[in-house]
Amino acid sequence: MKKSTFTRILTAIAAASMLSFTGCNAGESSTVTESDSSSESIAETEASTEEATEAADADQSLQKVLDSGKLILGLDATFKPMGYTNENDEIVGFDIDVAEEVCARMGVELVKEGINWETKEQDLNAGRIDCIWNGMSVSPSRAEEMNLSEPYMTNAMVFVVPASSDVENMEQLADKIIGVQNGSTAEEILMASEIGSTITEQPMATNIEALQQMELGLVDAVFLDSIVANYEITAAGKDYKVLPDGLEEEEYAIGFRKADQALRDEVQKILGEMKADGKLGEISTEWFGSDITTVK
Repeated sequence: MKKSTFTRILTAIAAASMLSFTGCNAGESSTVTESDSSSESIAETEASTEEATEAADADQSLQKVLDSGKLILGLDATFKPMGYTNENDEIVGFDIDVAEEVCARMGVELVKEGINWETKEQDLNAGRIDCIWNGMSVSPSRAEEMNLSEPYMTNAMVFVVPASSDVENMEQLADKIIGVQNGSTAEEILMASEIGSTITEQPMATNIEALQQMELGLVDAVFLDSIVANYEITAAGKDYKVLPDGLEEEEYAIGFRKADQALRDEVQKILGEMKADGKLGEISTEWFGSDITTVK
């Protein structure tokens, strides 16, 4: 009887010890779990912060230009009056004057780089230039391939014929040979239009070449930007006439590499400041007689 009672007492003591030990371990386990959870939370926060920092640091486009002290602008150096080579072999134009002012405010030098318009996207993405700034029309394909600025000017696409031509409207261009710049939105618009199926397209490297071919009688008309056509007629005294009916209006924008958001935003900010303080309007008036820019 005593042995049985003693045995029960020992069993109770052992059970109590095990419960106490288990309780202690459970507490330790809970503490470790909470500690692990806290560590994981800290690690996740640090990782998130690091990713955000890496994302911000990844776009060094503006800093690269500032560090190099120059902005390389790519252009078709025959596109009057936006950017072209004058009689002194200097690249001048409305876009050039605006870009010079933007670069002055950024504290960097403007470098003007003539490029083949048909391969401009390749030059941009290869890093040979920092932007395409040359009366470049906005299009869905360009918006997909480049990081475009907000439009800064509107433009109409028109047909130009010699002043002596019997052609008076677009319908009379059927069966005619039409010159157009290769790789331009003018070419895309022309070939997608109804009249595009009735004419013979003659692609050329530049608008100037197309107009020269028209003067020689090798093409009947040229399809191009109204800004270029009107400049050739008023400033260069060319004996052309613009047909009253064109195809559609366009907008000009500056093209940057897709990832170069910081550089794009800085240029856009400065353009806005130039519009506000009147400098942009001043440059536009020098070239066009009034402020025709659309920068906000």
